[in-house]
Amino acid sequence: MRISRGATTRRRWLGLALGAVLAPRLASLREALAAGKIEKGVYRVRGDARVNGAPAREGMDVKAGDVITTGADAELVFVIGKDAMLVRSNARVEVSGRSGELVAAGLRIVTGAVLSVFSPGARRTIRVQTATIGVRGTAVYAEDLVDRAYVCTCYGVSDIAAADDPAVQETVQTEHHEQPRYVYSAGVASRIERAPVINHSDAELILLESLVGREPPFVTRADYRPGRY
Repeated sequence: MRISRGATTRRRWLGLALGAVLAPRLASLREALAAGKIEKGVYRVRGDARVNGAPAREGMDVKAGDVITTGADAELVFVIGKDAMLVRSNARVEVSGRSGELVAAGLRIVTGAVLSVFSPGARRTIRVQTATIGVRGTAVYAEDLVDRAYVCTCYGVSDIAAADDPAVQETVQTEHHEQPRYVYSAGVASRIERAPVINHSDAELILLESLVGREPPFVTRADYRPGRY
């Protein structure tokens, strides 16, 4: 397929623009790391976002057993323990674990999408309608697409399985979004397939990791190019 000069120019311009956005975020992240700063609870609310039916507000605790919902054009960013999550619009997400504790065992994404970063060594489980993702201290973007799930292990290791058949599974290890997957419902011959990188960005990962006093491993790689994702 031939790519036009205009498309190439637009792509280069977008990369440079995102790089300009990332640079100050990386600088502020390193300042936060030096200060040992870690956020707690709800960090950012946009639009109609709720926790257990109550309007979310900055500083509100999010605990295991809580149910998060977001409306159209809404978004919620929160920290629970040493993990951080960004919940997209039109979502219903249940935080799993011992009810009331400020540590999550994982998430159940009923509808919508979540970008999550987890503390190194932590084992969490993310459940979507058609997939179960065993997370081993990494970053994962998961989205429910009704007839399939989208799963990107942004960096680290995860075990991806069909929700209705754990024997259909694949272990994915990545450094920088190399192996996104679609996980289909029953009746499809190939239940787990390769997918493109969609609907999440490095800038969002940098933000989430900064809230818990970390930075993504890809920012120190020699071949990292700000603005790629």
